[in-house]
Amino acid sequence: MEKSKHNPNKDFYGKNLSGIEILVRSLIEENVEVVFGCPGNAVLGIFDALMDIAGDIIKIIFTRHEAGAILSASGYARASGKPGVVIVSSGPSASNLVTGIADANMDSIPLVIFTAQVPTKLIGNETFQEVDIVGITRPITKHNFLVIKINELAETIKSAFYIATTGRPGPVLVDLPRDVMSEKFTFMYPDTVNLRGYNPVYSAHTGQIRRAAEIINNSSKPVIIAGGGVISSNASGELRELARKINSPVTTTLMGQGVYPEDDPLSLGMLGMHGTWYANMAVNESDCIIAIGSRFDERTTGDVSKFAVNAKKIHIDIDPASISKNVKVDVPIVGDVKDALKKLIPLVKNLNTEEWLHQIKKWKQEHPLKYEQGKEIRVQYVIEKLRELTGGNAVLVTDVGQFQMWTAQFFKFLYPRTHITSGGLGTLGFSLPASIGVAKAIKDRPVISLNGNRGIQMNIHELATISAYNLPIKILIFNDEHIDITRQWQELHWKKSFDQILIDKARPNFAKIAEAYGIQFFQVELSYDVEPVLKKALALKDKPVMIEFKTIYEENVYPYIPPGGSVNDIIEH
Repeated sequence: MEKSKHNPNKDFYGKNLSGIEILVRSLIEENVEVVFGCPGNAVLGIFDALMDIAGDIIKIIFTRHEAGAILSASGYARASGKPGVVIVSSGPSASNLVTGIADANMDSIPLVIFTAQVPTKLIGNETFQEVDIVGITRPITKHNFLVIKINELAETIKSAFYIATTGRPGPVLVDLPRDVMSEKFTFMYPDTVNLRGYNPVYSAHTGQIRRAAEIINNSSKPVIIAGGGVISSNASGELRELARKINSPVTTTLMGQGVYPEDDPLSLGMLGMHGTWYANMAVNESDCIIAIGSRFDERTTGDVSKFAVNAKKIHIDIDPASISKNVKVDVPIVGDVKDALKKLIPLVKNLNTEEWLHQIKKWKQEHPLKYEQGKEIRVQYVIEKLRELTGGNAVLVTDVGQFQMWTAQFFKFLYPRTHITSGGLGTLGFSLPASIGVAKAIKDRPVISLNGNRGIQMNIHELATISAYNLPIKILIFNDEHIDITRQWQELHWKKSFDQILIDKARPNFAKIAEAYGIQFFQVELSYDVEPVLKKALALKDKPVMIEFKTIYEENVYPYIPPGGSVNDIIEH
């Protein structure tokens, strides 16, 4: 990043600073606004320096657990598009980050993680609170560093931010031995870094763009599949322009929701295992698939040997390793999505797809998403009421479960970065801490955390963080007294022995938990109370609120393509 014209560090260039001071000054150089972390003996000096040097520039959010810190940083990065920054202590503090790092790596989320380490001379000696966090996280980070010389520190930090935010984004870890952080060295922050072997391709090849345009211009049944890469590239505007120019329907992956408005006639909603019937059918019948920023995950494609077999396939992605990895394509385009779309749009024609769109409209009428709402509460009804009361102008942070899929189906997202969810890893316990980061990034929209009765307990201690910082998050708990999505798989694929997954004997009293943390609480048991309670909660704009919805457990998420199946195996209800 370019240095600010009013760089508060300028007076410190050329001066001898400790490693701790160099770290803090480097964070200022990178325009970091929020740091998420947990106190620990090995990082107390860093947090002291952050408050002393950058207290009016960088805000610190202290979570109650390192798992909460990493997921909060992930939520911040997903909502803001800026890298999330984490600082934790050594040993178990560092190893507690592993799931959150893997989650960010799967979903291509930019994080820069700083972990304390024992002094360099003690590394490898099984020293108190020593773990080889570099070795542990090597498979789940985009890159990681162990800083063993003070003269390498500033450049390493610059490299970490550069790697995390360029190419396909991802988490980068920097391990900081205590002796290095106490040494002193002349402070200069580099403007640029040159990393051997790391040169992401941003400019899409014009020849491949022309090949893609030719296929598109000769198609009559195109379908655009948009993934999270469109969001990472901030290319939703170009995507919308392309779709409307070629009159192509658009379906998204779970990670791509919001890049195209789902209330638009060209929208097919989500694709895949729990995608709409008509999205899956349109892809199956298409003659031209334009996949943009999507890696063709198996939850999207099902059986790849039966995926869109009659379609020419164009794949745009900044990560060359993602192209033809799961699905062989006809035209690979490596480069930044925004750049590729800007080059592609002038070359494509205004296609006559009237017959194709008429067929899709008929499918939508014949195979709509539906449910039966009576006196008892169904999650779908709550999601639709949320959509109605917020006008779609809210950020929903979903945990993992049936309600995650019903949110994807029924909320009809209008904007990118408004469905924050764990896609690739499916991390239970994601929503509550992630919503903390989202609330620090988003000020002009309600932030709503959606949870199941099991997932909420995974990181329930972060209610203390929400309360301590008075974050105005609306925390929804769908309590069906079961492990919802697991119960569905048990019912459909195994022996229906629900006694093993019933949790009503162990479920907590959420009213008392909310009271213990000083959070306003509502409980809703009947459907006609859903709307008034949601209105009350949303009206409390300056404080956190928890709502427990007593939902039925017999409901399954449909449509459903079983694992390893294809569109031919889709179960509608």
